[in-house]
Amino acid sequence: MQQNLLETPIEYLKGVGPNRGALLRKELGIHKYGHLLNFFPNRYIDRTRYYKINELQNNVAEVQIIGKIISIKTVEFGKNQKRLVATFVDDTGQIELVWFQGHKWIRESLKLNEMCVIFGKCTSFGNTFNMAHPEIELMTEHEQSLRSAMQPVYPSTETLANRGISNRVINKMMQQLFQETQAKFSETMPDFLTAELKLIPKNAALFNIHFPKSADALAKAQFRLKFEELFYIQLQLITKNLVRKHKIKGHPFTKVGNYFNDFYQNHLPFELTNAQKRVIKEIRIDMGSNAQMNRLLQGDVGSGKTIVALMSMLIALDNGFQSCLMAPTEILANQHFNGLAELAKKLNINIKILTGSTKTAARKIIHEELENGSLQILIGTHALLEDKVQFQNLGLAVIDEQHRFGVEQRSKLWKKNEIPPHVLVMTATPIPRTLAMSLYGDLDISVIDELPPGRKPIQTVHRFDSNRLKVWKFIRDEIALGRQIYIVYPLIQESEKMDFKDLMDGYESISRDFPLPQYSISILHGKMKPADKDTEMNRFAEGKTNIMVATTVIEVGVNIPNASVMIIESAERFGLSQLHQLRGRVGRGAEQSYCILMTSHKLSADSKTRMETMVSTNDGFEIAEVDLKLRGPGDLMGTQQSGVLNLQIADIVRDRDILILARNYALKILKDDAPMQKPENAILRATYIELTKKKNIWNYIS
Repeated sequence: MQQNLLETPIEYLKGVGPNRGALLRKELGIHKYGHLLNFFPNRYIDRTRYYKINELQNNVAEVQIIGKIISIKTVEFGKNQKRLVATFVDDTGQIELVWFQGHKWIRESLKLNEMCVIFGKCTSFGNTFNMAHPEIELMTEHEQSLRSAMQPVYPSTETLANRGISNRVINKMMQQLFQETQAKFSETMPDFLTAELKLIPKNAALFNIHFPKSADALAKAQFRLKFEELFYIQLQLITKNLVRKHKIKGHPFTKVGNYFNDFYQNHLPFELTNAQKRVIKEIRIDMGSNAQMNRLLQGDVGSGKTIVALMSMLIALDNGFQSCLMAPTEILANQHFNGLAELAKKLNINIKILTGSTKTAARKIIHEELENGSLQILIGTHALLEDKVQFQNLGLAVIDEQHRFGVEQRSKLWKKNEIPPHVLVMTATPIPRTLAMSLYGDLDISVIDELPPGRKPIQTVHRFDSNRLKVWKFIRDEIALGRQIYIVYPLIQESEKMDFKDLMDGYESISRDFPLPQYSISILHGKMKPADKDTEMNRFAEGKTNIMVATTVIEVGVNIPNASVMIIESAERFGLSQLHQLRGRVGRGAEQSYCILMTSHKLSADSKTRMETMVSTNDGFEIAEVDLKLRGPGDLMGTQQSGVLNLQIADIVRDRDILILARNYALKILKDDAPMQKPENAILRATYIELTKKKNIWNYIS
């Protein structure tokens, strides 16, 4: 079909008009014929069965009955309230049809003594059944309509329902659309793919998604349309990656020299794991090519990402370039700085840190040394993005926990150089494979999937509040062995009174149970001044206090090897990934570490699943998969970089297998013919160009 018909504004569709058109635009984002065509039902009702009135039961799902209306009356009830009541009969009995609104036009539209089909939910009062606001269709219309056995139910809003745009109205618009376009739509998949995957044609898929004749026809239509949607997203992501490798030049770091070799041979604090070696090799190959590296480094808490980042920076130094590392919080930036400075202290490297609290005099020196090239590695927070911060030659930018930075913020770093630096994005939040393929499909992904040797897996247990005395005894025993303890309270928002009270109440009762001078307690929460936070953190780090009572401020990256027990209070109020991150604060030394999840006895099904998952596995990727199933992709990424896929029909959790299939086919095709120039790929190229005009990949990924 000529594509331009699908570009027609929606108000020109018969039965829509300007008022309905404006509502459809505002409420559902339907501006054109094409948008309506791709507005898919979210469920279906089986309309194959016709009930008799004597078969009705209370509150069955929607039913349809063939019969006729024999009388209509208006009944008054309550103060100035009226309802319209019609008596409907078939050969087995009668029921009442009731309307509370829109009496005038409903009364005009009802036909007495003509065979019709009613559809709706039944309820009974005494011996009579009634159906409120039923759908009614004359038998002659019912037999002619495109309506199928599986009745589609479209997503709607309250405003649409109140303005009379019911599911039936949308269904009628859809029928009109298929009549005007004669249901002829351009094919968007090449013959070799449709043959290989047994995909039904585009026309048939669109028809059967809106008017399925059977459950089987619907399943085939859904598979075809889901595959197509995911396939073209993957095609865009992979192409973007290939284009970047060909077009965006990077600094070729061809040399692995003294800094790297000296560190590797003489100063490594421990033997690298095979996973670390593999990842460093992948990074070396990337940075050695002429293209800009854009790599995501995923590694569970404590898997040794920092040392990989340092060794990548040493390669940049060996090639005469500067590096920077950007972290989302000051605590984390300080920790990276202390960790890297400690690792590199024998290498005689100039490393500095720049955060919001860096004093003016120190800033001045940093700015000067950056520009003259004597400052080799700069660690910092968002402060690195300020215009004043100018590098002489930035060769590598490492970004930690990148989902906390927006896209524009990242691009500010790129613009500090004529040739963009290589980019290494690190995350300790394991991302399920399906989500990574969709959200970071344009990045190359490296995974550190083993922990350094000598680390004992953390033992996790779930205890109810009623076991508290036993838990406290366990803490005393651990402190007697010279260990330290975290006790974390939930804080959903920094200002929430209840959470703050929980923390202060907890602190007071712990102080009573662990009194001075035998025990000493630190406290840490978001309302404290940065200087006070640092003081408390340092007292704990130096072993001057035994117990750290805190909110989730300590979630990311705090590293105290002597802390061996993490107690999480009201653990049911945390998400899985947060529980996993908190657990990762212990188990950093050689001693056995423990994580104790404290909850009340009242637990929802989801909370139970979360506790069971934490107790049964330490594998962050396994936990992330469960989290994705429980919360869906939108919540998982947090709201700021929500990464929600604005998919029209596919669902990356439920349709995981289709996503993997789609990505594999996209990879295979592009490996063989990246520009899609071969004759058999002509249709792919045309559809791809059309799609990228209308919908950049980032419209899918908000």
